[in-house]
Amino acid sequence: MRIPIKDVTPAVERAHIAGWVHEERDLGGLTFLLVRDRTGILQVTIPKKKVTPEVLAAVKDATRESVIECEGVVKATEKAPGGRELVPETLRVISRAETPLPLDVSEKVLADLDTRLDNRYLDLRKPRINAIFQIRNACLRAISEYLWDQKFTQVQTPKIVAAATEGGTELFPLAYFDKEAFLNQSPQLYKQMLMSAGFDRVFEIGAIFRAEEHNTARHLNEATSIDIEMSFADEEDAMKMLENVVASAYAYVAEHCGDALETLGITDFKVPTVPFPRITYKEAIEISTAGGEPLVFGDDLSTAAERVVGEKMGTMYFITEWPTSTRPFYTMPFADRPEVCRAFDMMHPRMELTSGAQRCHIHSLLVEQIKAKGLNPDAFEFYLNPFRYGMPPHAGWGLGAERLVMTMLDLQNIREAVLFPRDRHRVSP
Repeated sequence: MRIPIKDVTPAVERAHIAGWVHEERDLGGLTFLLVRDRTGILQVTIPKKKVTPEVLAAVKDATRESVIECEGVVKATEKAPGGRELVPETLRVISRAETPLPLDVSEKVLADLDTRLDNRYLDLRKPRINAIFQIRNACLRAISEYLWDQKFTQVQTPKIVAAATEGGTELFPLAYFDKEAFLNQSPQLYKQMLMSAGFDRVFEIGAIFRAEEHNTARHLNEATSIDIEMSFADEEDAMKMLENVVASAYAYVAEHCGDALETLGITDFKVPTVPFPRITYKEAIEISTAGGEPLVFGDDLSTAAERVVGEKMGTMYFITEWPTSTRPFYTMPFADRPEVCRAFDMMHPRMELTSGAQRCHIHSLLVEQIKAKGLNPDAFEFYLNPFRYGMPPHAGWGLGAERLVMTMLDLQNIREAVLFPRDRHRVSP
C-alpha cells in the first residue's frame, strides 16, 4: 500500500511510494533519485550492482518530473534529506516527462512570473509554491469553522446578475439569451436580501469579478471574496467579527502549517493581537499629509498614502467614519453627520484587505442614496422590494482571500496567491 513520503522513516522498514522525480544524480556505481510528493521529498538510492535489470532500465528511462512508483527497504542515513533513503526492489515509470522541461521545478534555475504562470501546472509542483496553497486552504478552513461556530449559515449567491452591485461601469457584460446581464462584482445585494429573509447571519466564500483595467501586483479581475452579513448589528459588531476571523485564521496557520511555513522560510510568524487599532478617516488623511502624501476630505487613500499610514500604524488596523460620497449607496450615514457614514476599511500595513459598513435598512433613504449616485432605483427593484416589508438593521464586510494570503506570507505579487490568476492580460491557462 502506498504511503505518503512524509511517513517514510527507518522505523517502517519497507515502503511503497509514488511521486515525481525531483532531481537525479548518476555517480557511476550509484544513482540517486529525489522523489517528491505533496508531503515531502525522499532519496531513492540505486546501487547498480545490487538491483534488478528491470529497476536499472526504469531508472534510465526516468527523466526529471516523470511520475514513478517504487517499493523497497528503508534505511537510515545522515546524508539523505530527512535522514533516510529507500533502496528499491521494484521501480516503475508511470508517466515519462518530456525533455526539456518548460521550467525548473527544483528552482535551481529561476523563471520569471509570466513563464511560471504560463506553465502553472509545473510551477505548482514546487514545494514552495505548494506551501502557499496549503496555507490558503488552512485559512479558508479556519474562517469557515470560526463562522460556523458563530452560528453563520454558509450561502451561495448568483454570479450572473442584472444590475451592478455598486454602480459604475466596471462590469463584465454577458450574452445572456435575450437579456442584458453581468458577472457579479460582489454578493452584497443578495446578502442584504437574506437579512430580510430572516437568515440573521450569513457568509459566502466565492468568486467576484471586476472589469478594472489595473495591471498591478495587488489587483485581479477575478478574485475570491470572503463575505459576511449579520442582522441586528452595526459597524462595531462587524469590525469585532472581522478582527476575530482574521486572528483565528492566523492562529490556525500557526498551529497547523508549521511545515509549510518552514518551506517558505518564515520563522517569525506572528498571530495579530485583537482588538486592532482604530483611526478615523480624518485621522488617516492627517497622517498621510504629515507624511508627505497630502490628501483632503473626500479623497480616497492612494497606494502611497496607504503606505505612509501603514508605516505609522505598524500593524493591522481599521479606518472608520468615511465620507459618504466615497462609499456605495447601501452604506448607512450617521444621522447627525450625513456627510460621514458608518463604513470602515481593515488595513494591513501594506494595503487594504477589507471594506465593510453598517448598511442602510430604511427603504426611503436607500432610494435617495441610489439617486444621489446617479443610478435609477427602477434598476434595483428586485433589491429594494425586501426593504419595504421589514428589514432589520444589519452590517457586514468583504475580505479578499488573495490579499489576506499575500500579506500573511509577505508575497510580492497577488498572482502568487491564486492557482490560475485572471488579470487584464491573462485568461489562460
